[in-house]
Amino acid sequence: MNGMNRSLRLWLMLLVCWYDSVLTAEDWPKLPVKNGAVEIPAQEWPQRPGPRTVRVLVHFPGGTIDSVNDKTGVMLTLHNWGGTDCVGTADPGTLAKSLNVVALCVNYLQSGKADSIDGPEPYDFGHLQSLDALRALWFVREGLKSAGKPYDDGRLFCTGGSGGGNVTLMANKLAPRTFACSIDMCGMKKLSDDIAFNLPGGSSLNARWSRDASSKNHLSLDEQELRFVGHPGHLAEMKRLGATSKLFVVHGVEDSTCPYADAVQMVDLMREAKLDVEPKWVTKDDLDGKVFTSAGHALGNRTQIVLTVGAKPLAADGPDARRRSGPSDFDRREAIRYRTTHGHFVIDYAAGYPVSRFEPASQ
Repeated sequence: MNGMNRSLRLWLMLLVCWYDSVLTAEDWPKLPVKNGAVEIPAQEWPQRPGPRTVRVLVHFPGGTIDSVNDKTGVMLTLHNWGGTDCVGTADPGTLAKSLNVVALCVNYLQSGKADSIDGPEPYDFGHLQSLDALRALWFVREGLKSAGKPYDDGRLFCTGGSGGGNVTLMANKLAPRTFACSIDMCGMKKLSDDIAFNLPGGSSLNARWSRDASSKNHLSLDEQELRFVGHPGHLAEMKRLGATSKLFVVHGVEDSTCPYADAVQMVDLMREAKLDVEPKWVTKDDLDGKVFTSAGHALGNRTQIVLTVGAKPLAADGPDARRRSGPSDFDRREAIRYRTTHGHFVIDYAAGYPVSRFEPASQ
């Protein structure tokens, strides 16, 4: 049964890659010319085989595409676990106007309570979810280019709260040479056994995975390793590739939902790998009633947190403003490979946007 389960997973991965390889320009919508929503094609989810689309909300600095200029960046702002659109993250309209960016909210895989909390399938925990966000970013970049609008591709940013913080961390991992700056707010850092299998005494989060290798919801060791943002081997590969993003980790010292200890571990491992990470550990001394209101999971006003922590690096100008140097992973069109116990996860940018697959090790 275990062998059959692995064969089925491999067949589904191959089917997914075939589906993505046949996407044409006609499968992608046009970029809206004013603030609005659009549906883009997404990678197939093996739990529910078949075509899938993702809703993207686009917010221009001045409300229309005509407000984009040669200093305008593009920024993802990603909702929380169980949320939709722009819930639980920094307000996109404020970010667009304050930072001169096209701000994007993404209804990534399992957005909404019905699928992310109440559904029978396990919670994705940042894999396909981050690919959905990265596709949205790629789509908007391509749309700006097609419209002949100058923008600053060195100013690509990402942020999110809670589940959106997890997707931010995974997007930075799966596109390590794409972002200039990312801000994780109280996101999950790893798919621990506690969260994956709803073990007693730890986090209240339940990702609904199974230890049973014959189950459709089985969590393989490889899938669990991919979702560990602090995986030492993967961090070393990010460093070797030339990871570009300045990563801010904003986390409350009293957070038990997305455990503070996991955040400390991830930051320590990133520092050991010589990646550019800067933590902001929120304590009771930080609580000002405006930006920070809690040292627990809520943190405070997540829009103001981004604008405060990212005031200098997210600015369009200034000595501390962050810009990516070199081509993004979208433009490199290379395959990024993360070794796991039984093979490799491959994030392939041959089409420009990312497509993920698992390649088992040779028997």
